[in-house]
Amino acid sequence: MSAPVSSDGYQVESSAINTNQHATNPSALLDASGRQPPASSTGAAEFASQPISDSLTSDEQEKLEAAKKLVIDNLRYEPDFPIPGIKFIDILPIFQNPIAFGSLLDVLVLLIRERFGSKIPDVIIGLEARGFLFGPSLALRLNRPFVPIRKKGKMPGACRTVQYAKEYGTDEFQVQTSAIKPGQQCLIVDDIIATGGTAAAAGKLVELSEANIMGYLFMIDIINLKGTALLGDKPIITLVEHNEEE
Repeated sequence: MSAPVSSDGYQVESSAINTNQHATNPSALLDASGRQPPASSTGAAEFASQPISDSLTSDEQEKLEAAKKLVIDNLRYEPDFPIPGIKFIDILPIFQNPIAFGSLLDVLVLLIRERFGSKIPDVIIGLEARGFLFGPSLALRLNRPFVPIRKKGKMPGACRTVQYAKEYGTDEFQVQTSAIKPGQQCLIVDDIIATGGTAAAAGKLVELSEANIMGYLFMIDIINLKGTALLGDKPIITLVEHNEEE
Protein backbone atom coordinates (compact mmCIF):
# COMPACT_ATOMS: atom_id res chain seq x y z
CA MET A 1 0.00 0.00 0.00
CA SER A 2 1.46 3.33 -0.95
CA ALA A 3 1.85 6.19 1.49
CA PRO A 4 -0.32 9.30 1.25
CA VAL A 5 0.93 12.20 -0.82
CA SER A 6 1.03 15.56 0.91
CA SER A 7 -0.08 18.82 -0.68
CA ASP A 8 3.51 19.79 -1.49
CA GLY A 9 4.16 16.66 -3.52
CA TYR A 10 6.19 14.70 -0.92
CA GLN A 11 5.08 11.18 -0.21
CA VAL A 12 5.17 10.61 3.53
CA GLU A 13 4.71 7.85 6.07
CA SER A 14 4.38 9.27 9.56
CA SER A 15 5.63 6.03 11.14
CA ALA A 16 6.91 2.80 9.65
CA ILE A 17 8.95 -0.19 10.79
CA ASN A 18 12.06 -0.85 8.73
CA THR A 19 13.28 -4.12 7.37
CA ASN A 20 17.03 -4.56 7.21
CA GLN A 21 18.34 -3.70 3.76
CA HIS A 22 22.03 -3.91 2.94
CA ALA A 23 22.10 -3.25 -0.80
CA THR A 24 24.74 -0.81 -1.90
CA ASN A 25 23.33 2.47 -3.18
CA PRO A 26 25.28 3.75 -6.20
CA SER A 27 24.25 7.33 -5.45
CA ALA A 28 26.47 7.28 -2.36
CA LEU A 29 29.40 7.33 -4.77
CA LEU A 30 28.26 10.58 -6.34
CA ASP A 31 27.71 13.91 -4.65
CA ALA A 32 25.76 14.46 -1.44
CA SER A 33 22.52 15.06 -3.30
CA GLY A 34 22.81 11.80 -5.24
CA ARG A 35 23.66 13.75 -8.37
CA GLN A 36 26.54 13.26 -10.77
CA PRO A 37 28.45 16.57 -10.90
CA PRO A 38 28.95 17.83 -14.46
CA ALA A 39 32.41 18.05 -15.92
CA SER A 40 34.43 21.14 -15.11
CA SER A 41 37.58 22.36 -16.77
CA THR A 42 38.99 24.17 -13.77
CA GLY A 43 39.88 23.28 -10.21
CA ALA A 44 39.55 24.63 -6.72
CA ALA A 45 40.50 28.14 -7.79
CA GLU A 46 37.00 28.71 -9.08
CA PHE A 47 35.54 28.34 -5.59
CA ALA A 48 34.69 31.76 -4.18
CA SER A 49 34.45 32.48 -0.47
CA GLN A 50 31.29 34.12 0.77
CA PRO A 51 31.66 37.60 2.26
CA ILE A 52 32.32 37.79 5.98
CA SER A 53 30.09 39.85 8.25
CA ASP A 54 31.43 42.84 10.15
CA SER A 55 29.90 41.30 13.27
CA LEU A 56 33.01 39.17 13.74
CA THR A 57 36.20 40.54 15.20
CA SER A 58 39.25 41.05 13.01
CA ASP A 59 40.89 37.98 14.58
CA GLU A 60 37.82 35.89 13.83
CA GLN A 61 37.67 37.19 10.27
CA GLU A 62 41.31 36.21 9.82
CA LYS A 63 40.59 32.77 11.25
CA LEU A 64 37.67 32.36 8.85
CA GLU A 65 39.74 33.27 5.82
CA ALA A 66 42.56 30.93 6.84
CA ALA A 67 40.14 28.06 7.38
CA LYS A 68 38.44 28.67 4.04
CA LYS A 69 41.80 28.58 2.30
CA LEU A 70 42.63 25.28 4.01
CA VAL A 71 39.32 23.80 2.89
CA ILE A 72 39.84 24.93 -0.71
CA ASP A 73 43.47 23.76 -0.77
CA ASN A 74 42.45 20.31 0.48
CA LEU A 75 39.71 19.71 -2.08
CA ARG A 76 40.73 17.21 -4.73
CA TYR A 77 39.37 16.73 -8.23
CA GLU A 78 39.10 13.27 -9.76
CA PRO A 79 38.59 13.30 -13.54
CA ASP A 80 36.28 10.75 -15.17
CA PHE A 81 34.79 9.54 -11.89
CA PRO A 82 32.43 7.82 -11.44
CA ILE A 83 31.91 7.85 -15.21
CA PRO A 84 33.83 9.41 -18.13
CA GLY A 85 33.30 13.14 -18.51
CA ILE A 86 32.60 13.75 -14.83
CA LYS A 87 35.03 15.70 -12.68
CA PHE A 88 34.34 14.59 -9.12
CA ILE A 89 34.79 16.97 -6.18
CA ASP A 90 36.46 14.96 -3.41
CA ILE A 91 36.25 16.42 0.11
CA LEU A 92 37.87 13.41 1.78
CA PRO A 93 41.41 14.89 1.86
CA ILE A 94 40.13 17.46 4.37
CA PHE A 95 39.51 14.67 6.86
CA GLN A 96 42.94 13.16 6.23
CA ASN A 97 44.55 16.40 7.44
CA PRO A 98 43.88 17.00 11.16
CA ILE A 99 44.77 20.69 10.86
CA ALA A 100 42.35 21.20 7.96
CA PHE A 101 39.61 19.22 9.70
CA GLY A 102 40.04 21.17 12.93
CA SER A 103 39.99 24.45 11.05
CA LEU A 104 36.85 23.39 9.20
CA LEU A 105 35.05 22.83 12.49
CA ASP A 106 36.34 26.12 13.88
CA VAL A 107 35.04 28.11 10.95
CA LEU A 108 31.66 26.34 10.87
CA VAL A 109 31.13 27.18 14.53
CA LEU A 110 32.03 30.82 13.79
CA LEU A 111 29.64 30.94 10.82
CA ILE A 112 26.82 29.55 12.96
CA ARG A 113 27.49 32.18 15.61
CA GLU A 114 27.72 34.87 12.94
CA ARG A 115 24.33 33.91 11.54
CA PHE A 116 22.41 33.09 14.71
CA GLY A 117 24.21 35.06 17.40
CA SER A 118 23.85 33.50 20.86
CA LYS A 119 21.24 31.01 19.64
CA ILE A 120 22.63 27.49 19.30
CA PRO A 121 20.73 24.75 17.44
CA ASP A 122 19.10 22.14 19.68
CA VAL A 123 20.01 19.38 17.23
CA ILE A 124 22.50 18.91 14.37
CA ILE A 125 20.97 16.78 11.61
CA GLY A 126 23.32 15.18 9.08
CA LEU A 127 22.42 13.69 5.70
CA GLU A 128 23.67 10.36 4.42
CA ALA A 129 26.40 9.88 3.67
CA ARG A 130 28.97 12.65 3.78
CA GLY A 131 27.02 14.80 6.21
CA PHE A 132 28.12 12.12 8.68
CA LEU A 133 31.79 13.01 8.15
CA PHE A 134 31.64 16.33 9.99
CA GLY A 135 28.12 16.53 11.43
CA PRO A 136 28.84 14.51 14.61
CA SER A 137 32.09 16.42 15.25
CA LEU A 138 30.30 19.75 14.76
CA ALA A 139 27.55 18.63 17.16
CA LEU A 140 30.19 17.70 19.72
CA ARG A 141 31.83 21.13 19.39
CA LEU A 142 28.43 22.72 20.05
CA ASN A 143 27.58 20.25 22.85
CA ARG A 144 24.45 19.22 21.00
CA PRO A 145 23.01 15.85 19.88
CA PHE A 146 23.52 14.56 16.34
CA VAL A 147 20.67 12.93 14.41
CA PRO A 148 21.31 11.04 11.14
CA ILE A 149 18.92 11.02 8.21
CA ARG A 150 19.41 7.90 6.11
CA LYS A 151 18.09 6.11 3.07
CA LYS A 152 15.07 3.91 3.75
CA GLY A 153 15.74 0.57 5.39
CA LYS A 154 19.05 1.41 7.07
CA MET A 155 17.81 2.21 10.60
CA PRO A 156 15.88 -0.03 13.02
CA GLY A 157 12.62 0.78 14.73
CA ALA A 158 9.85 3.18 13.89
CA CYS A 159 10.80 5.84 11.34
CA ARG A 160 9.25 8.76 9.53
CA THR A 161 9.66 8.54 5.77
CA VAL A 162 9.71 11.07 2.96
CA GLN A 163 9.89 10.25 -0.74
CA TYR A 164 11.66 12.82 -2.91
CA ALA A 165 12.43 13.25 -6.59
CA LYS A 166 15.94 12.77 -7.94
CA GLU A 167 17.35 13.60 -11.34
CA TYR A 168 16.27 10.13 -12.42
CA GLY A 169 13.46 8.52 -10.43
CA THR A 170 12.76 8.84 -6.71
CA ASP A 171 14.32 7.87 -3.39
CA GLU A 172 13.29 7.87 0.25
CA PHE A 173 14.80 9.36 3.41
CA GLN A 174 14.03 8.33 6.97
CA VAL A 175 14.56 9.55 10.53
CA GLN A 176 13.78 7.59 13.68
CA THR A 177 10.59 8.84 15.29
CA SER A 178 12.24 9.29 18.69
CA ALA A 179 15.28 11.20 17.41
CA ILE A 180 13.80 14.69 16.94
CA LYS A 181 11.59 16.16 19.64
CA PRO A 182 8.65 18.51 18.91
CA GLY A 183 9.65 22.16 19.09
CA GLN A 184 13.40 21.58 18.75
CA GLN A 185 15.45 23.97 16.61
CA CYS A 186 17.28 21.88 13.99
CA LEU A 187 20.29 22.73 11.82
CA ILE A 188 20.52 20.46 8.76
CA VAL A 189 24.08 19.88 7.48
CA ASP A 190 25.60 18.26 4.40
CA ASP A 191 28.80 18.57 2.40
CA ILE A 192 27.39 19.86 -0.91
CA ILE A 193 24.10 21.31 -2.07
CA ALA A 194 23.55 20.72 -5.77
CA THR A 195 19.96 20.29 -6.94
CA GLY A 196 18.64 20.56 -3.38
CA GLY A 197 16.30 17.56 -3.32
CA THR A 198 17.88 15.73 -0.39
CA ALA A 199 18.13 18.85 1.77
CA ALA A 200 14.48 19.72 1.10
CA ALA A 201 13.45 16.15 1.99
CA ALA A 202 15.38 16.41 5.26
CA GLY A 203 13.55 19.62 6.03
CA LYS A 204 10.25 17.86 5.44
CA LEU A 205 11.23 15.16 7.96
CA VAL A 206 11.99 17.85 10.54
CA GLU A 207 8.55 19.37 9.98
CA LEU A 208 6.87 15.94 10.21
CA SER A 209 8.59 15.59 13.60
CA GLU A 210 6.84 18.83 14.67
CA ALA A 211 10.23 20.49 15.07
CA ASN A 212 11.60 23.67 13.50
CA ILE A 213 14.15 24.16 10.73
CA MET A 214 16.58 26.67 12.20
CA GLY A 215 18.60 26.64 8.97
CA TYR A 216 20.86 24.69 6.63
CA LEU A 217 24.65 24.44 6.50
CA PHE A 218 26.73 23.21 3.55
CA MET A 219 30.45 23.10 2.93
CA ILE A 220 29.97 23.80 -0.80
CA ASP A 221 27.11 25.37 -2.76
CA ILE A 222 27.07 24.64 -6.50
CA ILE A 223 25.32 27.93 -7.18
CA ASN A 224 24.47 27.48 -10.86
CA LEU A 225 22.17 24.57 -9.98
CA LYS A 226 20.09 26.83 -7.69
CA GLY A 227 19.37 24.05 -5.20
CA THR A 228 18.89 26.53 -2.38
CA ALA A 229 15.69 27.70 -4.09
CA LEU A 230 14.01 24.53 -2.78
CA LEU A 231 14.74 25.47 0.81
CA GLY A 232 12.37 28.40 1.08
CA ASP A 233 13.27 31.37 3.24
CA LYS A 234 15.25 29.45 5.86
CA PRO A 235 18.77 30.71 6.69
CA ILE A 236 21.48 29.01 4.65
CA ILE A 237 25.16 28.91 5.63
CA THR A 238 27.76 27.88 3.06
CA LEU A 239 31.52 27.94 3.41
CA VAL A 240 32.43 28.25 -0.27
CA GLU A 241 30.55 28.62 -3.55
CA HIS A 242 31.22 26.98 -6.89
CA ASN A 243 29.83 27.86 -10.33
CA GLU A 244 30.24 24.99 -12.76
CA GLU A 245 29.43 27.24 -15.71
CA GLU A 246 32.46 29.52 -15.24
